[in-house]
Amino acid sequence: MEDAATAEISRSQVWQWLNSSKGFLDDGRRVTRELVNNIVGEELAKLKKGGTNLPYERAAQIFRQISTNEKFEDFLTLPLYEDLP
Repeated sequence: MEDAATAEISRSQVWQWLNSSKGFLDDGRRVTRELVNNIVGEELAKLKKGGTNLPYERAAQIFRQISTNEKFEDFLTLPLYEDLP
């Protein structure tokens, strides 16, 4: 449950940065959809390099979609749970 809460907080923060005039990182970069997509891709590459075989691709796809939507979605976890076997 704590992991789900962390995921919800993270994607909410990303969405807020994307939709706020104050959406800048500490290094001065503006948070954009392109930046979010690049960072998610970099993190996926690290996981793959570490040898994990877990299905992170789908989770990353859903995170990208929900965190970059123009409309704030109520929950990130609902579409993720739909993908569980």
